[in-house]
Amino acid sequence: MKKLLKAQFKRRRQNKTDYFARRKLLETALPRIIARKTSRYVIAQLVESKEAQDFVICSANSKELIKHGWPQSYSIKNIPASYLTGFLLGKKMMQKKHNKAILDIGMTRSTKGGKIYALLKGALDAGIEIPYSKSILPSEGRIVGEHINKNFKSIFEKVKGALGK
Repeated sequence: MKKLLKAQFKRRRQNKTDYFARRKLLETALPRIIARKTSRYVIAQLVESKEAQDFVICSANSKELIKHGWPQSYSIKNIPASYLTGFLLGKKMMQKKHNKAILDIGMTRSTKGGKIYALLKGALDAGIEIPYSKSILPSEGRIVGEHINKNFKSIFEKVKGALGK
């Protein structure tokens, strides 16, 4: 007798959706901060799910940092840009009266101290309550960009101040 093969769902075969993780996140009934990194940007969205449908409440993209004084000569997908994108999303969430969420990293590999967790740190510093472990966050030196340039901290502080208004 031949063994029957169980076909996976299409989005799982395409490595787009981890249905087991998605189900666990949906069972919490909290809105999700969806963090995605592309080859050019870092994207963050606050999403609520109702009856298996996702509704985007607010979003932030690292491309928006340029409007707030981010130099165009620097990358908008590095760790400081990820932190500021999370900070921007956190400020937008506070304006919409949302202060609790859970992080959804999707199919992205979890790397301690990576861009996704810099985004998480930015949202936490904006005042959002998110369950996390302190050991996964990047160091303060990497968040302010000391690994990029010694003078980068002043640029970082200027943009963060512009976002905080």
